[in-house]
Amino acid sequence: MPELYLHNSLTRRKERFEPIDPSNVRMYVCGPTVYDLVHVGNGRAVVVYDVLLRLLRHLYPKVTYVRNLTDVEDKINARAAELGVPIATLTEQTTADFHQDIAALGALPPDVEPRATGHIREMIDIIQRLIASGHAYEAQGHVLFAVGSFANYGKFSGRNADELLAGARIDVAPYKRDPGDFVLWKPSPPALPGWDSPWGRGRPGWHIECSAMAWRHLGETFDIHGGGTDLIFPHHENEIAQSLCAFPGSQFARYWVHNGMLLVNGEKMAKSLGNFTTLRDASRQAPGEVIRFLLIRTHYRSTPDFSDAAIIEAKKELDRFYRALERCPNAGGGTVPDKVMDALCDDLNTPLALSAMHALADAALTGDTPAAASLRASGHLMGLLTQAPEAWFRGGTEDADAIEAAIQERLNARKARNFARADAIRADLAERGIVLEDGPSGTTWRRAG
Repeated sequence: MPELYLHNSLTRRKERFEPIDPSNVRMYVCGPTVYDLVHVGNGRAVVVYDVLLRLLRHLYPKVTYVRNLTDVEDKINARAAELGVPIATLTEQTTADFHQDIAALGALPPDVEPRATGHIREMIDIIQRLIASGHAYEAQGHVLFAVGSFANYGKFSGRNADELLAGARIDVAPYKRDPGDFVLWKPSPPALPGWDSPWGRGRPGWHIECSAMAWRHLGETFDIHGGGTDLIFPHHENEIAQSLCAFPGSQFARYWVHNGMLLVNGEKMAKSLGNFTTLRDASRQAPGEVIRFLLIRTHYRSTPDFSDAAIIEAKKELDRFYRALERCPNAGGGTVPDKVMDALCDDLNTPLALSAMHALADAALTGDTPAAASLRASGHLMGLLTQAPEAWFRGGTEDADAIEAAIQERLNARKARNFARADAIRADLAERGIVLEDGPSGTTWRRAG
């Protein structure tokens, strides 16, 4: 079995992956806060960890993949108030939207998809442990983590005391012992979600949610924790602090994997900046597989720009792969070649893996059936090339029946020797991106590639 190497944010170096239990690799990834449609930058994280999941399942007999849903958070409360809808209605609809949008990217579902609201008991348990050990304190109905009680606070993100304060979500509050102390539990008024606790009716802080869900489903120590680089501080820094303090002697996550942010004109794609494209809108520009391909054309730790030109280039590359498979219709049962596997095992080097796939496509375009079989197997490992070439080149059209009807009308026009009408129909279809191909067995059509 090839050895897998991952860049570990915890140690800031690439390391050989050694699972705690090779018979069950355990991975946790931070999922969405369900208050609005996810954007393409969010989709990048989903696709990156989907590729890692597929690779792990190729290498190991079992992988337990947990990706959470944050369904209690101040952003949700504000959005529901803005729309004038119940919070539960908003979270349910947004969760359904999220599932629909990432399914279009070919993302596999997680083994467990815990919701924060279903793990309040675990959060209270961890908070009680932290209070009992002196790492947290109650103040005016709030419970706060005392950052000064954890000597390694800031080590994960590499920030000094001033940088920690500058980068944290600081609430100015006189009851804090230290300005950097973060909220584990806070009071909830009757109009907002709340649960009974030893500290009164309230709701959890954001950071405690992931610690509780990871503990519940993966244990005190597990293999991989994933997320975007924007989560390193404060979210992941705080997760580490509270988890290690609540469970002395544990490691929490042994390998931390972080994907780089997607950029728009050099700036991070973010809802707060208003420069985002939702996955739903992107799917109107191109099929989901094209968006997926675009998101893995560059290394996961890079920060590429998202643009219309990038979508066009991604589609051209995918079309070429499908053309190669079309050339060898009997290709099947292939295996992933060493060059592709070695690239993926080297810190998920998807650009190098795709380069190796282009070499396979070169051979397949000359009629090399084994190369086409290896191309398809390699694509499947990365969640690509899952369609038949005919379906791919016909896909993405709004009305296949109307196209077939136009083709029949063109045939009737030719039989009637009305060649001007036949040519006009062909030209009209071409303007819509439909290419007709006349052959001995009749006329077929495909999308322009």
